[in-house]
Amino acid sequence: MKAEGTIQTHPTPPFRGMGSLIHIVAWGILIGLPFFFTGRETQEITVESYIRSVIVPLSFMLVFYVNYFFLVKHFLFSKHGWKFFLSNVILIATAMVLVHLLMHLLPPPEFHRPRPARELQEVIGFFFVNALLYGLVAGLSVAIKMTNGWYAVESARRELEKSRAEAELQNLKSQLNPHFLFNTLNNIYSLIAFSPERAQEAVHDLSRLLRYVLYESSQPLVLLEKELDFIRNYVELMRIRLPENVELKTEISTVRPDAEIAPLLFISLIENAFKHGVSNNKPSYIHLDIHQTGDLVVCCLRNSYFPKDAEQDKSGSGIGISNLRKRLALLYPNRHIFSCGIDGDSYYSMLELQLGREPKNESE
Repeated sequence: MKAEGTIQTHPTPPFRGMGSLIHIVAWGILIGLPFFFTGRETQEITVESYIRSVIVPLSFMLVFYVNYFFLVKHFLFSKHGWKFFLSNVILIATAMVLVHLLMHLLPPPEFHRPRPARELQEVIGFFFVNALLYGLVAGLSVAIKMTNGWYAVESARRELEKSRAEAELQNLKSQLNPHFLFNTLNNIYSLIAFSPERAQEAVHDLSRLLRYVLYESSQPLVLLEKELDFIRNYVELMRIRLPENVELKTEISTVRPDAEIAPLLFISLIENAFKHGVSNNKPSYIHLDIHQTGDLVVCCLRNSYFPKDAEQDKSGSGIGISNLRKRLALLYPNRHIFSCGIDGDSYYSMLELQLGREPKNESE
């Protein structure tokens, strides 16, 4: 089903505490490894052998968290790449020197065998491989930090988008109620001139309509049957002032008692039909059909077309269709079809809604 507009949805970011849990588990496993691999020959772990085994993991931890909490934020994110690179060279060199010194300060293992002196090429290769490992640790911290930053930015963007959409919905709703009231009062005003008794009856009917608009329609969802009762009352109110040359046909079918819909979606179409479809001296017609088939609710309108002069039209109803398009895009993305336009000397409008899922809330 094609929509006039859509609101994109995004996957929910991972649970915030999961990152801390991953850090704790990863470093716990890394520091606990000596208990599985140290002292297999003696079947015991001494303090010296354990310290010797955790020196390298602790140096990895130093490089990781200095990058994670300081260097990435202050240098890489602020676009000082050369400072970030130079700081990591100094940090990794410092970590390697500290590891080398600590290893020499600790007593050698009980089963230590002296190794022959290494050639310069082997020493350089050894330090290069270790520097590469530390570089991978620094790269891992950058990747995790940037991923967390992306989630934070994405979460803020989603919240901003949600707030903007809700603000727009509230603005559209605040425009809709005065717009409806203005059009209805304009019709009653024209009725007063030739039938004060009917005007009094119309005011009574209007009070029922306003009760629905002010109270029922403030909810994000209303029963579809109540919405259709509102439309029936509105049509009867408009029927009072119709001249005899207007043919008004309505077919509003019974719907499922549990069906719900966002309120006041059809009224703009019906208002426009009465506004542009009635002539005081020419044959006119308005045909309205609303029915439900499964989860689909269809509103079809066809009326004669007598466009009003823009200078004489003071009803303000021009905002009705524009607001309807925006509300449909926000409330029923990908779940509505709306079309309207001129067809010869007639004007048609058709709105089809899928009620299977709950529309976005206007009052959150």
